[in-house]
Amino acid sequence: MTASPLAELPADQVLKTVRTYRQGPLLTVELHLPEEGNAVGDAMLDDLLTVLDHQDPGVRVLVLSAAGDAFCLGGDRREFPQHLDADPTGDGIRVSGKKALRVCEALTANPAVTVARVQGRAIGAGVGLLLACDLRVGVDTATFRLPELALGVPPAWGGLLPRLISEVGVARVRELILTARVFDAQEALALSVLHKVVPADALDDAVMAWAKPVLRRPASAVRVTKAMLQSLAAPTRLADVSLFDPELLTAVLTGQRAAGAAR
Repeated sequence: MTASPLAELPADQVLKTVRTYRQGPLLTVELHLPEEGNAVGDAMLDDLLTVLDHQDPGVRVLVLSAAGDAFCLGGDRREFPQHLDADPTGDGIRVSGKKALRVCEALTANPAVTVARVQGRAIGAGVGLLLACDLRVGVDTATFRLPELALGVPPAWGGLLPRLISEVGVARVRELILTARVFDAQEALALSVLHKVVPADALDDAVMAWAKPVLRRPASAVRVTKAMLQSLAAPTRLADVSLFDPELLTAVLTGQRAAGAAR
């Protein structure tokens, strides 16, 4: 387990599934559902939106971290049948999917520089969350997986697929998606899923090695530069169909439920 340096700090904000820690212009947002591997459900999406939608403009660096052994074990799949039981048309899944898009876009378009601090496993939606961050560092024992096809659903969560293709390249993404295999931190580094790989005891030093120079730069220059980088990357995502993610996931799951009922 990679111990969080936040353990001895008072939390700035304690929500059901997320905690925040403010240190001047640096804000750490910690996924805090360790007993469930920080699986992303509606409650966590709501908590992340609460934090990101009301972020203090004085925040210059935002670190996305996670409590426990895993960064994030993906979406909370227990909620899919619950949503379908409540509404067979899948409206609950559709609403949840739209929240996921809002969270990931709020990280990507954040005026602060966002840093993903990754330990343990990052699966599915967990990969989507870290890819939404500007910079990503992981421990050398971290592992990654995109298991959606193996679970019978498309990779339609939070704009994961277009972001992955933009960062990694379509040929390599095709292999990762179709095989749903596990890949390690060194391969994640080679694929640009991570920017840096370090031993567990160097994880927080690596985060601060990025944060400190950013905090020294003029805020307006950093903000404009980040916007420029996003704009220049946009042509690689001209066919970005992220807005369809909620509809695609809903269509597949409601179809599977209907097919099962017809048997």
